[in-house]
Amino acid sequence: MHEVPPQPPAVPSDWWCYLLAALCGIGTGLADVMVNDLLFTALLVLSACMVLGLLRPRWPWRWVVAVVVFIPLTEWIAYLLRTVRPTNGQLWGSFLVALPGFAGAYGGAVARRALEELGPRK
Repeated sequence: MHEVPPQPPAVPSDWWCYLLAALCGIGTGLADVMVNDLLFTALLVLSACMVLGLLRPRWPWRWVVAVVVFIPLTEWIAYLLRTVRPTNGQLWGSFLVALPGFAGAYGGAVARRALEELGPRK
């Protein structure tokens, strides 16, 4: 009789996390257009990336890219639709919010791994 080799564990799909990241990025971009406060925008990016880092701690940098790319796109679309002209500082700031995004994503990933280590043993 032939033994069947053990199957590797199934990797969960991340499509819904990417969808959540896109929605968070679009929402953050809209908040940036309406409020025009860079610290508030950075706080939204930090919290979104932290949650995504907690949910999927592998490769946390991808959540920063997936969230931050939608902020200038949303500002550009708002400019085309509503004739809202973002300032130069707002445009550059929409890219600089990646820095707190990295802190949030990696902080969330580290917290997830710490919770897994400190959790109940099987």
